[in-house]
Amino acid sequence: MRNQSIYSQAPVTMTGGMTMGSREIAALTEKRHFDVVRDIERMFEQLGEDVQGCAQNFVHPQNGQQYREYRLDRAHTECLITGYSAMLRMKIIRRLRELEGTTAPLPQTLPEALRLAADMAEKNAQLANKVQQDAPKVAFVNQYVEAAGNKSLRETAKILNMPEKAMIDTLVRDKVLFRQSGNLLPHALRQRDWFFTVKTGTSDFGHAYTQTRVTPRGVQWIAERYASELMGG
Repeated sequence: MRNQSIYSQAPVTMTGGMTMGSREIAALTEKRHFDVVRDIERMFEQLGEDVQGCAQNFVHPQNGQQYREYRLDRAHTECLITGYSAMLRMKIIRRLRELEGTTAPLPQTLPEALRLAADMAEKNAQLANKVQQDAPKVAFVNQYVEAAGNKSLRETAKILNMPEKAMIDTLVRDKVLFRQSGNLLPHALRQRDWFFTVKTGTSDFGHAYTQTRVTPRGVQWIAERYASELMGG
């Protein structure tokens, strides 16, 4: 089975309208695709609409695994980016205008059709190569992350082959974790995403303790978000 192209280089018509894929939105805004998918799902939940109508499978060219992605019409694309910065909104708006301007007439002759097909194949190959280079080390995570059981921050760093201090400093830098009274705690948003849990108790010596634990979903999220920055080769 042939892999689907990663981005569309021309507007795709679905139910009579132009759409933009979540992966292209992620590339234009320089956001992680995981985060864009999360933003889309939250938006549809707030709108009271079914996001599955926009869902489709993406077969990764590097590991052959399937991942979810979404295609949004113009209205939902513009709704999604209202919460982004002005600079990111402008990138999407310019791309939408480019897509509107690419509605060229269909080729009328065989040479024109072959030339168009060759141009599209070359562009798709270039984009596929870029995604391969930027792809997180998902295969590594799938091999070592267990299906159940929460991990300490130290265990998480070891599983992902990340320097523990660098991983913690990065999570604090990006406001995923924060320090309070000598403890590292997750921000509420990341707990609601089921990335972290906080374990409290009393030690054998009678001392109360608080420990942040990383869920399997959180381990995967850290790997996807920080693979290129922190994971060893």
